[in-house]
Amino acid sequence: MSLVFGQVEPAVFQAYAFWAAVLALKMLVMSILTGMQRGSKKVFSNPEDVKPGGTVAYNDPDVERVRRAHRNDMENILPYFIVGFLYMFTSPSVFVATNLFRLVAAVRISHTVFHALVPVAKFRGLSWAVGFFTTAFMAVRIVLHFL
Repeated sequence: MSLVFGQVEPAVFQAYAFWAAVLALKMLVMSILTGMQRGSKKVFSNPEDVKPGGTVAYNDPDVERVRRAHRNDMENILPYFIVGFLYMFTSPSVFVATNLFRLVAAVRISHTVFHALVPVAKFRGLSWAVGFFTTAFMAVRIVLHFL
């Protein structure tokens, strides 16, 4: 038995590539935000990194907030990369696929804003849920396509 994969519409691939790159850059920025937060609070995770006046600590609430936002990205964006890539092979409409990719990127960025920068639980939760269920929708479409 062999599976035949459909052609990927170039516009769908272009949209996926663009928004995946935006999300990858967003995740890289989270590392920088964590380092900036550690530096401004003078709270470090390794003794060799401690600057004068600083300390080693693993429980600073501001540092941990940024780290939790980054971890949430890893839990949600990494699966999206796989699901979004596979979704392209289901021959989705350009309009639908482009807007799904755009939506996931927008809500993941807003999730970070409402988690790490301007904490608002209601908006953070809504951003997470929209991204989660959009990715789940694409995953279900993949499963149904290849049944």
